[in-house]
Amino acid sequence: MSIINNINKAFDHRIRLGIMSILMVNDYADFNMLKELLGATDGNLASHTKALEKVAYIKIEKQFIGKKPNTRYAVTPLGKAEFRKHIDALEKLIQKH
Repeated sequence: MSIINNINKAFDHRIRLGIMSILMVNDYADFNMLKELLGATDGNLASHTKALEKVAYIKIEKQFIGKKPNTRYAVTPLGKAEFRKHIDALEKLIQKH
């Protein structure tokens, strides 16, 4: 088996890696928090969160706080498992070389 088999293409972009990293250590993060922490544009962040939602690694909740819309994100159990596998694979790759 190849050493890179568990490296997940869903996490190959720095924004997606950042989203997952933030969500692994927080119960949830809202759009503005992710945007600020990652230095991403609205469109860029929206496309990457949609990509992670499509593979069921994160869930998106839309709600209103007062009269303002609020979108928040949380990692799913599948997302946690797949991200851990990805990080483990990267660590193994680094240790081999």
